[in-house]
Amino acid sequence: MTVLLALETSTQTCSVTLLIEQDADVILDQRAVTGSTGHAQHLLPLVDDLLKANGIKKHDLTAVAFGQGPGAFTGLRLGCGVAQGLGMALNLPLIPIGALLAVAAAAEAEQGSLIVSALDARMDEMYVAAYLSAADGQLIELQPPVLVPAADAHLLVATRRELWIRHAALRVGSVDPAIQLIGEGWQLLADHGHKALGISGCVLLNQHELPHSDWVARLARQRLHKGQVIAPEHAAPLYLRDKVAFTTLERAQGGGGNPRASIRQNISLLPMTSADLVDVLEIERAVQSFPWTEKNFEDSLEAGQAAWVVRDQNRLLGFCVAMEAPDLTHILVVAVAKDAQRQGIATMLLEQVSRDARAKSAEGLLLEVRPSNVSARAFYERYGFEQIGIRHQYYPAGRDGREDALVLKKVFLGAE
Repeated sequence: MTVLLALETSTQTCSVTLLIEQDADVILDQRAVTGSTGHAQHLLPLVDDLLKANGIKKHDLTAVAFGQGPGAFTGLRLGCGVAQGLGMALNLPLIPIGALLAVAAAAEAEQGSLIVSALDARMDEMYVAAYLSAADGQLIELQPPVLVPAADAHLLVATRRELWIRHAALRVGSVDPAIQLIGEGWQLLADHGHKALGISGCVLLNQHELPHSDWVARLARQRLHKGQVIAPEHAAPLYLRDKVAFTTLERAQGGGGNPRASIRQNISLLPMTSADLVDVLEIERAVQSFPWTEKNFEDSLEAGQAAWVVRDQNRLLGFCVAMEAPDLTHILVVAVAKDAQRQGIATMLLEQVSRDARAKSAEGLLLEVRPSNVSARAFYERYGFEQIGIRHQYYPAGRDGREDALVLKKVFLGAE
């Protein structure tokens, strides 16, 4: 028997769900409190009531799932902390589920559907992500969660729609070109003179949907069966807004109000597919002295390694490939087109690799860089990498020579 406890505290609704699976039967029972903030006074009493009502003791639990966010800071920390406490005390694995993923799951869309979920991020901003509904109710991430100004959310959809459709078609073949919009974030468009239904090629499903623990539980069940769990000590909320107020110095220099999100209207961060390889190879050969071959990239995709591209409409700006291991994620290659460098493209790619690595319990990132690549070394140092070793004669160099590699490591906060 599988018994999953799911917690969701990322919005004004605090909900807990118990999922009990025995043979072919799956039972879900939920408790919720709406309209409060923080949820500290409600969460554990709801859990206790739910377990008692179903005759389940804490030691009967198989795993604990929690809403990872993005969402309210206090709520996210509470849900993650309670899940960690239960996991450590009872020696249970944890399963983080994104808030936008849980909202997208509530669409219960047919295979081949494109879903864009949105949540109110306050400060006149929205959290947005895009998914493809695949076989057996699986949701494939096409657009990782991003923070955008509410006034520009329609631009995010309009400028990325064709890319999402193209990448989705490579995954499942036939794709419904009508994008399904779901989530309370879409209510904000009316405040800026836009109607969600007015976004070309989109259908509004529900502009009141919030992430709920029942969908967290269902998604966690899928991941549990695949062994996609993490150790309690690696659990962490997903924050997209890393700066919520200006410093005193910034205010004295004219920074007023609160820091705002910005949107690069034509920029898309997408999983790499075989359709990207022609453009990938063009950049790789232009910026690397000893570039990867097409076969290297094909082998990486076939092996299921984490690979991402950044596109501006139909033009590729950069890409990365990383190999995931139980303790560290090894970044194998990162490249940005020469005329797109120093524009934040490499940072976008590393942040996505970092999110993937954290979700799989990795303690940090590992990579190699040439000592002669001064600009890359400076960039990685700013991103938090530190040298931990040298691989002698690692890289090929000119005239049949060899060059050492500096081994750099970035340890995630809280993983030390």
